[in-house]
Amino acid sequence: MGNSYAGQLKTTRFEEVLHNSIEASLRSNNLVPRPIFSQLYLEAEQQLSSLEAGSRADNEEEEEEEEEEEGSESSSPPVSYQVKPPPEGCCTTDGFCQAGKDLRLVSISNEHIEVPSGFLLVGAKSPNLPDHLLVCAVDKRFLPDDNGRNALLGFSGNCVGCGKKGFCYFTEFSNHINLKLTTQPKKQKHLKYYLVRNAQGALTKGSVICWKGAEFRGRQSSTSTCSSTLFQLPESSGLSGSTSSEPLPPANPSAPAGSQQTAAAVDHIPSTAAFSSAVYNGKESPKQQLMKNNLSALTRPSVLGTLTNSGPPKKRHKGWSPESPSSTETWNLQLNPQASNRIKNDGGSLSSLPHSALVGPASSPMVGSGEPVSVPDNLLKICKAKPVIFKGHGNFPYLCGNINDVIVSPLLYTCYRNSQSLSRAYEQYGASTIQPVSEEMQLLLTVYYLVQLAADQVPLIEDLEQIFMRSWRESHLCEIRQYQQAVPQPFPQLPSPITPVTSAQLPWLAGLAASSCSDSVHIIECSYSLAEGLSEMFKLLMEGKLTKTNYVVIICASRNRAIDSCIVITGKYQARVLSESMLSPSDYQKEVNYQLVTGKVETLGSFFSTLCPEGDIDLLLEKFYQENQGHISSSLSASVNKPTAVNGAGTAVCTSYEIERHQIRPFQLAVAQKLLSHICSIADSSTQNLDLGSFEKIDFLICVPPSEVTYQQTLFHLWHSGILLELGLEKEHLTKQRVEQYVMKLDAEAQIKFKIFLQNSMQNPHTLFVLIHDHAHWDLMSAMHSLYPQTELSTGLVDRLLNCREVKEAPNIVTLHVTSFPYALQTQHTHISPYNEIHWPSSYSNGVDLYHENKKYFGLSEFIESTLSGHSIPLLRYDSSFEAMVMALGKRFPRLHSAVIRTFVLIQHYSAAMMAVCGLSQMKNYTSVETLEITQNLINSSRQCPSGHGLMVVLRIPCVPLAAVAYERLYNVRERLALEDNFEIILGNPNSGITIGKHFVEQLKIWQKIEDVDWRPQTYLELEGLPCILIFSGMDPQGESLPRSLRYCDLRLINSSSLVRTSLEQELGLAAYFVSSEIHTEKPVVNDVLESDPEKLSSTDNEDEEIATEGSTSEKRSPMKRERSRSHDSASSSLSSKASTFCTESSPPQALSNSTEETTNNYERQKQKVDKGAQTTISKHLPPVTEQLDMKQNIKSTQVSITSSSSPPFSSSSSSSAPTHNSFILQTSQCSMTKASKQPPIVFLPKLVYDIITSTDSSGLPKSSSLLPYHSVMWASSFRPLMSKMMTCTEQSLYYRQWTVPKPIHMDYNNRNEGRMDTFHPRRLLLSGPPQIGKTGAYLQFLSILSRMLIRLTEVDVYDEEEININIKEESDQYYHQPGDLWPDLESFKKTPFDYTIHDPKYEDASLICSKLQTIDSEDRSMSRRQEDMYTCRQTTRMRLSKYAAYNTYHHCEQCHQYMGFNPRYQIYESTLHAFAFSYSMLGEEIQLHFIIPKSKEHHFVFSQPGRQLESMRLPLVTDKSEDYIKSPTFTPTTGRHEHGLFNLYHAMDGASHLHVLVVKEYEMAIYKKYWPNHIMLVLPSIFNSAGVGAAHFLIKELSYHNLELERNRQEELGIKPQDIWPFIVISDDSCVMWNAVEVDCSGDRKSDYTWTERNVSLKQILQHIEATPNVTHYALIGMRKWSSKTNSAEIKEPFSCCHVHDFIMLNVDLTQNVQYNQNRFTCDDVDFNLRVHSAGLLICRFNHFSVMKKQIAVGGQRSFHIKSKVSDNSVSISPAQYICAPDSKHTFLAAPAQLLLEKYLQYHSHRFFPLSLKNYSHPVLSVDCYLNLGPQIAVCYVSSRPHSLNISSSGLTFSGLLLYLCDSFVVASFLKKFHFLKGATLCVICQDRNSLRQTVVRLELEDEWQFRLRDEFQTANAKEDRPLFFLTGRHI
Repeated sequence: MGNSYAGQLKTTRFEEVLHNSIEASLRSNNLVPRPIFSQLYLEAEQQLSSLEAGSRADNEEEEEEEEEEEGSESSSPPVSYQVKPPPEGCCTTDGFCQAGKDLRLVSISNEHIEVPSGFLLVGAKSPNLPDHLLVCAVDKRFLPDDNGRNALLGFSGNCVGCGKKGFCYFTEFSNHINLKLTTQPKKQKHLKYYLVRNAQGALTKGSVICWKGAEFRGRQSSTSTCSSTLFQLPESSGLSGSTSSEPLPPANPSAPAGSQQTAAAVDHIPSTAAFSSAVYNGKESPKQQLMKNNLSALTRPSVLGTLTNSGPPKKRHKGWSPESPSSTETWNLQLNPQASNRIKNDGGSLSSLPHSALVGPASSPMVGSGEPVSVPDNLLKICKAKPVIFKGHGNFPYLCGNINDVIVSPLLYTCYRNSQSLSRAYEQYGASTIQPVSEEMQLLLTVYYLVQLAADQVPLIEDLEQIFMRSWRESHLCEIRQYQQAVPQPFPQLPSPITPVTSAQLPWLAGLAASSCSDSVHIIECSYSLAEGLSEMFKLLMEGKLTKTNYVVIICASRNRAIDSCIVITGKYQARVLSESMLSPSDYQKEVNYQLVTGKVETLGSFFSTLCPEGDIDLLLEKFYQENQGHISSSLSASVNKPTAVNGAGTAVCTSYEIERHQIRPFQLAVAQKLLSHICSIADSSTQNLDLGSFEKIDFLICVPPSEVTYQQTLFHLWHSGILLELGLEKEHLTKQRVEQYVMKLDAEAQIKFKIFLQNSMQNPHTLFVLIHDHAHWDLMSAMHSLYPQTELSTGLVDRLLNCREVKEAPNIVTLHVTSFPYALQTQHTHISPYNEIHWPSSYSNGVDLYHENKKYFGLSEFIESTLSGHSIPLLRYDSSFEAMVMALGKRFPRLHSAVIRTFVLIQHYSAAMMAVCGLSQMKNYTSVETLEITQNLINSSRQCPSGHGLMVVLRIPCVPLAAVAYERLYNVRERLALEDNFEIILGNPNSGITIGKHFVEQLKIWQKIEDVDWRPQTYLELEGLPCILIFSGMDPQGESLPRSLRYCDLRLINSSSLVRTSLEQELGLAAYFVSSEIHTEKPVVNDVLESDPEKLSSTDNEDEEIATEGSTSEKRSPMKRERSRSHDSASSSLSSKASTFCTESSPPQALSNSTEETTNNYERQKQKVDKGAQTTISKHLPPVTEQLDMKQNIKSTQVSITSSSSPPFSSSSSSSAPTHNSFILQTSQCSMTKASKQPPIVFLPKLVYDIITSTDSSGLPKSSSLLPYHSVMWASSFRPLMSKMMTCTEQSLYYRQWTVPKPIHMDYNNRNEGRMDTFHPRRLLLSGPPQIGKTGAYLQFLSILSRMLIRLTEVDVYDEEEININIKEESDQYYHQPGDLWPDLESFKKTPFDYTIHDPKYEDASLICSKLQTIDSEDRSMSRRQEDMYTCRQTTRMRLSKYAAYNTYHHCEQCHQYMGFNPRYQIYESTLHAFAFSYSMLGEEIQLHFIIPKSKEHHFVFSQPGRQLESMRLPLVTDKSEDYIKSPTFTPTTGRHEHGLFNLYHAMDGASHLHVLVVKEYEMAIYKKYWPNHIMLVLPSIFNSAGVGAAHFLIKELSYHNLELERNRQEELGIKPQDIWPFIVISDDSCVMWNAVEVDCSGDRKSDYTWTERNVSLKQILQHIEATPNVTHYALIGMRKWSSKTNSAEIKEPFSCCHVHDFIMLNVDLTQNVQYNQNRFTCDDVDFNLRVHSAGLLICRFNHFSVMKKQIAVGGQRSFHIKSKVSDNSVSISPAQYICAPDSKHTFLAAPAQLLLEKYLQYHSHRFFPLSLKNYSHPVLSVDCYLNLGPQIAVCYVSSRPHSLNISSSGLTFSGLLLYLCDSFVVASFLKKFHFLKGATLCVICQDRNSLRQTVVRLELEDEWQFRLRDEFQTANAKEDRPLFFLTGRHI
């Protein structure tokens, strides 16, 4: 046979391998040696390994490519196909069916065709009629969707001609419609088009049927049948993470050296996992710890494709380690456990077809062919298991006969097909030589995989997929790497020719691979068809010749056609697990219920009764009860829970119950803030999906699964959080009924509550509703998927409610999904954007503790870690004796479901353990060590605490009927043993509340200090400290939290055949805990085992050992306190005890009298004793079962004295209730509950689950993480990379989003939009975090801070300051107007004197303006705010925004979308740039401004007709009257406030039409335009980029006057008088937020009596009121008060004042034509302008009944000017004293405008120039034609030099100084000589340059009265190019 390899194998090499294999077989006494096949072909090439390592760094990407329509055509010659001869007498004409009816489209297009529901008309192509389509009716489930995916395998169709229905096979159908095919009939090949009716009703050809993910595959094809996209991993993806050349030590130390050489090296394992240990002579291998601690040595790359290399194999390792670990996984067959499983999904997922649907011609998804195979009768009876047949390659025969005794699955077929879907990532480089893994190779690899599985292992499909992928990658590594080069070579080196395995070689190679596995894999080769192989297999089964065989591989291979294959699972254990995994959860429950109801389990009960030699257990119990009635009960309960306080005799009490105050942990606050940040980012985005500014309050609804306990638990958290009161949703005296309105159970009644929620959301558009979907991975069934019958009322409810159109479209509903297992919400079709995912933060980053928590979380990874670390007792365990008994009984009772067997065995164990603890010591042989440990600690726990606190044991029984059976049985056993007062048994059913006995309710009430007579515990958290067994039922946990007294979590009965990541992790999530990380300083006490126990219990019996939370011995010495996380926060519970409190005894010294030795000596002695025995405790996981049972047999049963006191080092163990000679008590806690709180619970798992959880794959992750994430999703491709251990939660989410797709039953299935981003719902978020870590507390805290933020958004800080200088105000008895006057009377107002004094509080640090000789207190005026930060020190108050407020850019509401320029398509409004030039004589040049005018605002402007040049801005007439618009254009100068400026006046103007212009600097134009696209911009010339607000005011006024002239000219042509054009403009600050009006009621008896109220009004109302003022054009300036909460009646008694106006003014540009703003000014320019307007004889009127509120804005404005050094870049602050310097000095020049330096210097240091003026208010400084701020301690007197100007009377005034600032020609010497100065008064002359300074001194004859010195000349600290200002000082002579 060796010659058949055509030279590939050399005879010597083959003989050598065969010899070594035979020798190893003879020497080995445990596992089989390495198969010969693997030695020859499947060993790792060192060269390829290094090559692979290099390629990992080069490129790991595979691109998603859509397969072409012809992609699945075979590249090899078609296989000849024999058509069955048609029945005699039938029609065989092309285009007609066998009944003779015409099917051609052209013939029947106009006929009425009846199409059944769910069917579609399609066109089939006949090879003999290329021009015609044949009409067929096909079930649409078997047709693909738009993406070419999700077509079910198989076929279902009807003939539209003769009407024949029910064709289940396309082969049969193609014969019926006479396709006359010469190749295998395939629906993908022949069903080509959909048929549709046109407008005339005729049937026409429609779109092509998109067969992309084709369900068939050509032999040897290089096509892809599954589109895939590779997620780029941080480390290796599809390949192993590390390589190692060091073999493990030999596993068999007693083997001879020769065999060690053969068997020592652990070779490359063809699986992606590092497996846990193999079986070693039926026991645990002593090297198991070594294997676990050297996992990296097992994660080397396996090279499985080297078979295709040409040439003879190179010399390699000769051995196959018998200790090589094997995969411990099961072959997961779950497609859809959450629904009935009638339909098989296409894709790489696992089928869950029920048995009846999997076999037989009517319903099998596989096309049967050839002769039928008869399944023999009595197969199950003889074989003790139903064989599971996996269809492999090719055709599968029909089965008939006793088909109920076999199960057929398409899983392997699907896996093979998907593995043929070669990713086409490399084809863009021309990599056409790369072929997928051939069918022969797939089968060989499958055989090899099965060979290495141990007897107790079950195959796992994920393993096979990874093997195929890695085999393909490694086979073609050279080619892949070549095509990954950045620059392809022009002539790439061709790879060596690949010689594939031929089908003729396949059976021999498979037999060779299986030759040395002790017949666990049996190969059957058949020459004609699979039918003969299956018949032979059934024959061997019936003859009992396959008893040791677990897998039968049947191969039908011949040279001239492709192979057919199938694999039959005949191993009893494997077949049972695989068949049970096909059941959905509902079918699983039905099956178990059926077995219970029909009494099939009675045989199991009778079998148990025969096990006990003393007779039936029930008889024993009854006998025990009769003998011990009254004796045991009193002795057991003597110390139970009697004393609860220190009584007169000094009895000790337990202080475990201390109420903690509600508090939020740092983690929860951080998560709440992350949630808030995501909400804000949604609101801030340009998509306008959430307008936070429009919401005034928060409301919410929490949706929880239909578990009564979870519901009550959520109510409990909600009640204690106080959130309802904080949000203002409820008032004080909250009732439970009110709280229930905010939590909704997703049950039948949910729709009513949800409807109310939706109605509220519609009726309250200004309330933000947060819909919180807690435990969000529960029930993700599609409400629309009617193919699956609804198993429960609530199924699909989440989809119906949360995904309804009202929720999706409501702009005020945000949905927050909260879950510990988000995987099912992270698919390709998810509604949730990856940017809207919030993951629980990690506690450490680069070794730094991010959040200072006093508790350490113990979750899945920590539990797994405890099994790996050698120095601590593992928290995860399995019970080997229990598993052995279950396996034995499974073979004896093949018809019983394993869940039934496991449950009955465990009940038996618990019953026997309770009896053993109560004195029936012989029963120890009928339980397991683990169960005995649990029971002992439970029963003894309440006696070790003076208050009777005990432990909780959770017994998880998912199946509700089984849970009821278990409860009833354990309850009866407890009653018979008189333990009813010792511990409670609670049946936890998800649909009902908690029921416990009255005795235990009273205990809980005492402990929790509850006085309510009717109180009953409603949550498991309220069972704190209660000794109990909680039978936790329900198919899935639904978010229930467990108390911190939980000690044991018994998960031995969980459904281990349902291997899905979510299912496994949520079961383990029950045990998640918080352990306090505070170290207890008191040394723990170790206590001896009782003397009455002659043999110590085994170390695994009674473990109160300390679990090291960090893994260091020092920390292990210190007991860790444990606290149960309550999902919200333990502090919120009124039941929980303080974390830092230990349960201590306050017993008197007499309590220690029984101890005969010194405590410390006893402690040391005990410590040494325990240390000596510690090695055995740690070195093994569990001792053999026989030893464990033997250890127990001699326990005395005369007294109930078995304690839980086996003590490892450094632990405090429990003491007996009756301390004897060797036991002692210290003042430390003996309370079991407190001890339980110091460490996480111990978890018992099924062996299968334990192996999966504790083994890791090649990426270092637990194997469970590579399982299918959820029942209702499937992998998008088997060509996917492994997850990486280094993945963050976000990367894991992206991985699942790329590599999983929802099945049709998933609610996200229809959420597809061809990859566009808008499939994400914009207001949907996902919060994920580990179970029990406090997510409820986090989202409740989020609601709190979100509410506070909304309130904050609707509030602003406005300046609230009293007017200053009120005492200087002239108190006049004369009032010119009545308080109720609406408008000023012009004549009266002209008589009103002008008030020179500044009253605006922002000028508190400005110089006082004197109007006449005033007696001002010489007190220190406001030195408090001297520095630049004065701005932030001003007094503000919080104000709620009214509906008339002005807003910044963060406000988005629907009403002002159009105003803001955001239309529904989110495109920026178009705008155009227009230049506008005018000349101004004072500047001596033409001013050119630019307008940016949006299209929507062009109607405000006039453009020239031909060229569209901007001509003017339209102005209304004085006589115009309209309620709909504002006449005055509003100008708002702004800088640095593009985001925060209040430019949205839509609401302030109450929607009225108005013209608003933003005045911006040139360099800020783009940013303002971006934020305010629909606003008109006036862009200042670039020379004003560094100018102050004076320049903006100056240009606004000049432009407006120029525009007024243009409009007068334009409208004069229309016959309108110039004086009729409206002359006013509004100049507003960018921080004016709201406006108020005072309403005066003068209805009192006396004329002077009045009352007034102030309310918020719209700006429209105020402006229209002012614009309607009689004779309004006679006023030059009109303004209003600044708002203050301290406004008194005196201030508004006079409704109109003639005084300074600021911030918001109406300016008459016509009257003020000759009065300009000073364009150089930065500060006080409005005061300066006011003074000049008044001196020009113009009227300034302030409406005191109106006020403006100014918002405090911390950015932009004046603070945008920073004065810094011009030469250095350092930001050293420069004091104002350095702003001036002597001319020509080497002073540091500053980068700031000269005018700014001058103003700032004078503000802070003017006393250097005017020393006599300091605090000398009666002798002010005379300031000519200008007002400059000289600081608050210097007063100034303003005079104007203009002829005919109004000035104060200066007679009698003597001035202390003279300020001449840039004086013009109006200032003459004679004018100055009219004023009198003090002797020594100082003069300051300021000019633009030194030359004009001297000219001014000469022109004004200043040297006549003033003395100057050379050193008195100064300049601002500017460089010459910056044009500094110069000043000269002098003294009055």
